[in-house]
Amino acid sequence: MNHHNHFVVQISQVHVTLAGAFLFLLIATGNLPAEEKPGQVSAVDASAPHAQQVALLKQFVKELVPITPGKGKFPKSFQMGSIKGLPEETPVHTVTLASDFWIGKYEVPQNLYQAVMGKNPSRWGGPRNSAEMFDWRTANQFCQKLTEMLRKASLISPDEEIRLPTEAEWEYCCRAGTTTVYSFGDKAQKPGDAGKLARLLDEYAWHTGNAAGNDPPVGALKPNPWGLYDMHGYLWEFVADPWHDNYKNAPGDGTVWGTGSPDSPRVVRGGAWTDQYDRLRSAFRTKVTPTTSSPALGLRCVKAKVKKSEN
Repeated sequence: MNHHNHFVVQISQVHVTLAGAFLFLLIATGNLPAEEKPGQVSAVDASAPHAQQVALLKQFVKELVPITPGKGKFPKSFQMGSIKGLPEETPVHTVTLASDFWIGKYEVPQNLYQAVMGKNPSRWGGPRNSAEMFDWRTANQFCQKLTEMLRKASLISPDEEIRLPTEAEWEYCCRAGTTTVYSFGDKAQKPGDAGKLARLLDEYAWHTGNAAGNDPPVGALKPNPWGLYDMHGYLWEFVADPWHDNYKNAPGDGTVWGTGSPDSPRVVRGGAWTDQYDRLRSAFRTKVTPTTSSPALGLRCVKAKVKKSEN
């Protein structure tokens, strides 16, 4: 099997600690910023599920990061792909993003997923653990339902929507203005690291070298330069684009590259806790079927203006 073009999940046969205990350890040892603990949710009346739902929606909006290409620290253009990487990461091409958007600081946590979808299919349970075990089609349904709920609660405007990022938007945000292999540099391993060990990457990502025995909340490790957590590792993240074998004739404006057929493979990005460090590179990409679900596969949302043709 060609591992570059197939999504393979390897489930570690080790016990998983409780998310609450893990989060307590992180807080106690000072590994999370004091001003914002990812596990914290606004206190609400447990007897009022509607109030709890609204609190989770407000938290989601609060955790969106504004991305303004061409303004402030955000470059208008970037080089997408990799010269030294795999054939599917070529040719390297310039992408110029035309519009502002917002992207989730974190992957979608399970408490929000359940509040929107009415159920939590995730295998590794925890309210602020990343949601998993749903497919690409369901990820889009989640975005559509979340859009409706946020509009109803007047938390986004009628001309805004929640959607999956395009592949170009995702890589732009993962790179966060960098041109290195990872958003923190060119190397994942420290001198002396061998096999799956990657101690430089350990500070930023959950991967096969450090994930055994963990059940972490989102945002437990360091963010990239734009304050986005778990862009490398933790879970693969769905994007909107159908799969193409390379970037020949790819759009240069950051938009989704075609729609594909209902059964077209879809792009996933970022790598996961089931993957070795080299698959967590900023440019690495692979594909899944629209019906693939996995405990190593989740999503991150974008808020953006609805295209005029869709209004």
